[in-house]
Amino acid sequence: MKRGMRYIFGLCVIVLLGIGLWYTFDDDTEKIEASVSVADAMGGADQEGYLRANGPREFVFPDDHGPHPGFKTEWWYYTGNLFTEDGRQFGYQFTIFRNQLNPPQGDADSLAFGKGWNTNQLYLGHFAISDVQAKNHVFEERYSRGAAGLAGAQTEPYRIWVEDWEIKRTDTDNSSDKSFPVQISATMEGGPSIDLSVVPAKPLVLQGEQGYDRKGESEGNASYYLSFTRMETKGSITINGNRFEISGSSWMDHEWSTSALGDGQEGWDWFSLQLSNGYDLMYYQLRNNNGSVSKFTTGSLISPEGQKTIINQNDVQIEVLERWESPYSNSVYPSSWKLEIPKVDLSLDLQTLFPDQEMNVSVRYYEGTLSVSGEMDGESIGGNGFIEMTGYEKNK
Repeated sequence: MKRGMRYIFGLCVIVLLGIGLWYTFDDDTEKIEASVSVADAMGGADQEGYLRANGPREFVFPDDHGPHPGFKTEWWYYTGNLFTEDGRQFGYQFTIFRNQLNPPQGDADSLAFGKGWNTNQLYLGHFAISDVQAKNHVFEERYSRGAAGLAGAQTEPYRIWVEDWEIKRTDTDNSSDKSFPVQISATMEGGPSIDLSVVPAKPLVLQGEQGYDRKGESEGNASYYLSFTRMETKGSITINGNRFEISGSSWMDHEWSTSALGDGQEGWDWFSLQLSNGYDLMYYQLRNNNGSVSKFTTGSLISPEGQKTIINQNDVQIEVLERWESPYSNSVYPSSWKLEIPKVDLSLDLQTLFPDQEMNVSVRYYEGTLSVSGEMDGESIGGNGFIEMTGYEKNK
């Protein structure tokens, strides 16, 4: 979730992130002011006039892979664990957020994607690479107004971009989906880059209640949330001047909302896990500011064939075993967990592959690659994953 939220949020997000940003423009300059609170960004402020996620809806593809103007926050979020032929591991995060600055006052499309410099859309990109062997995490943030070709999102041809960072459909006559497969390409200042071909290996998952994912009690404290939980990935990563040919697996979340977090919620822990037996697990834990866990915490277990089993808060037992204090922000994040879901006979040990994977961008949050080991149905399993954590600011 990225992802704003992905991140849930989408959570996401997260981001998942829209994440704690307030934006203003004047005639000559662009000014970005950062809020330290994810809860403010994803909560109840400044919602009047925007579209809301008020209940289940029918999704139409390929249109719903594209942008949803009228909703305040949206993100397209990719993470992956990739390997060279000799087993060297890299993690990556690539997320593009769309933030609508003003509520729609007429036809949403014409307002969102105006002519010339006239737009009410701001786009934000986050890109990170984790070099596991070197224990090196590099990242960058970019933003641009959604006008004059600088940044945007479109369905046909499918493309999401901020400057030269982009997700775009790969031309192929063999694809039944007009939006996939995609190519992800981005280069940071100084040279770290990715150039990846990403192809769905499982059917699209509609998270929550057929894609409607509630985060709180009030009407509209929800998002629309779609995932590809396993995507075959190959291409190249360049870091420290060295180029590596890699392959592995990615995870994609696409989420949009106007208000996701409810009153009293301060952040989330979002796990995306790809298990060696072919199952995938998404689980996010919404944390309340009194230290409790929200009843809207939820997740899903996806079988090798793509069937979804909903996981509720009461199904999960999770214990934090270790923590890491950031030397940059003094935020203290969990770094090791025991996660058990008895109803599906699943027990997992989760560990950040190295602790320093904090994103020191407009709002600090944690996005890092995980090792996975444990048992399911009495059989030993391994796997890879990602963890996103927000709301751990030391001085909130």
